[in-house]
Amino acid sequence: MPVIAQVYGDDIDMRIKIQHEISGRIRFSMPEKRYTYEEADRLQYYLQSLDGVKKAYVYERSANAVIEYTGNRNDIFKKILKYDPESKEIKELVPDNTGRALMASYKERLITKVVLHYAFVLFMPLKIRHIKAWIQAAGFIWKGVKCLAKKRKPEVPVLDAAAITGSLVSGDYKTAGSVMFLLGVGDLLEEWTHKKSVDDLARSMALRTDKVWLVKDGVETLVPAINICVGDDISVRMGNVIPFDGVVVSGDASVNQAALTGEGIPVHKHEGAYVYAGTVIEEGDIVIRVDKVSGSTRYEKIIRMIEESEQLKSEVESKAEHIADSLVPYTFAGTIITYLLTKNVTKALSILMVDFSCALKLSMPVTVLSAMRECEEHSLTVKGGRFLEAVAEADTIVFDKTGTLTRACPSVVDVVTFGGNDKKEMLRIAACLEEHYPHSIANAVVDEAARQGLDHEEMHSKVEYVVAHGIASVIDGKKAVIGSWHFVFEDEHCKIPEGEQYILDNISKEYSRLFLAIGGELAAVICLIDPLRDEAPDVIAGLHETGFDNIVMMTGDSKHTARRVAELVGVDHYYGEVLPGEKADYVKREKEKGHKVIMIGDGINDSPALSESDCGIAISEGAQLARQISDVMIGEDDLYKLITLRELSDLLMKRIKFNYRFVVGFNLGLIGLGLFGIITPAMSAMLHNGSTIALGLHSMTDLKDCKHMIISEEDT
Repeated sequence: MPVIAQVYGDDIDMRIKIQHEISGRIRFSMPEKRYTYEEADRLQYYLQSLDGVKKAYVYERSANAVIEYTGNRNDIFKKILKYDPESKEIKELVPDNTGRALMASYKERLITKVVLHYAFVLFMPLKIRHIKAWIQAAGFIWKGVKCLAKKRKPEVPVLDAAAITGSLVSGDYKTAGSVMFLLGVGDLLEEWTHKKSVDDLARSMALRTDKVWLVKDGVETLVPAINICVGDDISVRMGNVIPFDGVVVSGDASVNQAALTGEGIPVHKHEGAYVYAGTVIEEGDIVIRVDKVSGSTRYEKIIRMIEESEQLKSEVESKAEHIADSLVPYTFAGTIITYLLTKNVTKALSILMVDFSCALKLSMPVTVLSAMRECEEHSLTVKGGRFLEAVAEADTIVFDKTGTLTRACPSVVDVVTFGGNDKKEMLRIAACLEEHYPHSIANAVVDEAARQGLDHEEMHSKVEYVVAHGIASVIDGKKAVIGSWHFVFEDEHCKIPEGEQYILDNISKEYSRLFLAIGGELAAVICLIDPLRDEAPDVIAGLHETGFDNIVMMTGDSKHTARRVAELVGVDHYYGEVLPGEKADYVKREKEKGHKVIMIGDGINDSPALSESDCGIAISEGAQLARQISDVMIGEDDLYKLITLRELSDLLMKRIKFNYRFVVGFNLGLIGLGLFGIITPAMSAMLHNGSTIALGLHSMTDLKDCKHMIISEEDT
């Protein structure tokens, strides 16, 4: 085999051997015979972090790795040779839960189940197989009895118990055994898919915080989160996610705990209260004494919340399951009527083996959860199946402007000063205030100060954030405010220095403006420009083509700026100088008219509208509050993902409808064949259970890969 040393020279590390190579893809092995799950994850996440590596996967059993790359292969391998599995930086790349162990355990369980079943059939004596069948059947019979006693009506467990018991009593042990085996495989596949999808979703919801504000001796310092230890005090402000479990030592805040409890109502937290990692502050500021730095407890809570949440079920899915249960009595009735008419036990058993509900109950949740997994592969985190249904049915979509239709990276183009103030000093003060509440505009101010080399150490008292308005603090005994025109001039009643109105009038209306006032007088106007997203016009046109009748843009910026952006991107309606409550009111009014409404935003001020909509979508670079309370999060800086989301949602609904029609049609066919004696109970059971598993496996496949097939099925 060729080795990497042959590429670089014999003095290079000989640890890695190339197993297979084609252009842009290499499979290589390490000297270890096998990795632990943790070791495999460390290497995989290290490879994925390398520049030029598009995809990477590590196989723990063979200690092999596969990478897809662009650029110079030698440069990539030089980086791979620097891999140190014990490096703290590399360990930090790996999430708390990767899902590798989960996948391996279910693979082993499935293989073991299949091997043991056929080994028993081939090598065990007939009498022992019969005894095993009765012992195994006891579990199914007990489930049926419990279901009947609890719900007082026949449902799936009752039908399964009756079919298995009927086969055993009639002496058809082969049919009973195959039914129980296929039911077991179906249950395992459903559980596997459910656990994997929930695991993927929980991992994507567990937002990681890179940096936090450490409070020491009354001074706040921005430090990497990995440097925080138990007992440290950290400051968390409005709109930010609480990064660690801990106790509030000062301050008051309303905390949204929906990510852990499913409750959307904020909980008031004050001194002495306990707060949890992953929750988000909707209002207020607090200082927390860190109690736990591990993220595992938070991850487990998210898992539990998702599994218990009804959000996982779409309305169509719930209806299908209800119909499935309601069909069970008809199967029993058909069995009884067939026996009374024909006096033929075989024909009656053939009908008893047919179960509409089994296939529906397996395929529907698997379909929805697989769609959610596929969305994750396209960098779309969907927090429940019903939100995909909402996206498929929506006819109205509302966009915020800044950071959504425009880039999340506006830039400062000028600082216009008043009252003889110095430009750099005003920018430095603005950056000092804005860095505490990161948003796209705040980031632009902080970045511009950094570009100009302006240090802005803490020089003010506690800062206060007013949603969608601005920030207030005290500098050198004078009140300092920064934010919108409405906040600075109407709420705070600041004045323009005498004789300087003309300076304000001459600022170009093309710019977004951030007003800074100190001591009640306007001190500076920071002028920013929001670069329009290149893809925005195409995306708006594409959304129109997918069926959206009303595409709206709402922004807090001036009407002049709003008009310019609206004309460029092609929305149907636009509104400028809008407050957060007005966005939410608009969404509510449209819903009352019978419309399904999607809201897309990235800021703290978009949160009320995101919550009010049928499906709230947050942009990846947006505020943590917006991402946390949203129903869907776009993980890449790419608006085309909205069209992908709409497409996947439409394909999901088509697949659910197809599954329902297939189950009903196929099983009605089996009933007809059994009634006329064309197939035996064993054949009926095999075809029914085989089709159920096949449908379940088909439901696990990617929607986009099967797009043409699903469309043809729909047409048929």
